[in-house]
Amino acid sequence: MNEQPDHGLIRKEKEFYGDSFVPDLLEQYKLYVQSAENVSARRVSSNRYLLALNAALVALYGLQSTGFGQGYWMLLIPVIGIPVSLFWYLIIRSHSGLNCIKFIVIHEFEQHLPAAMYEHEWQLAEEGRGKTYQAVTRIEWRIPILFTVLHVVLAIMIVLAIAGIADWTN
Repeated sequence: MNEQPDHGLIRKEKEFYGDSFVPDLLEQYKLYVQSAENVSARRVSSNRYLLALNAALVALYGLQSTGFGQGYWMLLIPVIGIPVSLFWYLIIRSHSGLNCIKFIVIHEFEQHLPAAMYEHEWQLAEEGRGKTYQAVTRIEWRIPILFTVLHVVLAIMIVLAIAGIADWTN
């Protein structure tokens, strides 16, 4: 059998693969780019869900001001909200890491294609560190951190109110 050893992304050179090398390579490239877009779509979906969940939890804090009363049950909100926010942060970091890997592979793919559009775009965008484009991850990870801080502050306020140290209803 005439096969070359594994040298990274391209497992078989054209002369060992056959005539369908270029069409198959292009098809794999398209599928892989789609998989990177799918990761981004899952990330947006996760962010929407976790933002809605956190917003609902924060809305529950408002129940105590409607006469429902301040009680131990209110501690359930930060007990749920803090880990949800921290998991949200970890999910963002995970999706970001996976997308970074996918774009490294896409750039490697592009070394075997006539044009390297994604790599060129990334260079023009100053790799997300420029003034024209800021990587979304650098912005979006702050949101779950802010919710975590909010839940911690509200938990402290609830504990102080339950202990009779402070009355936040006035």
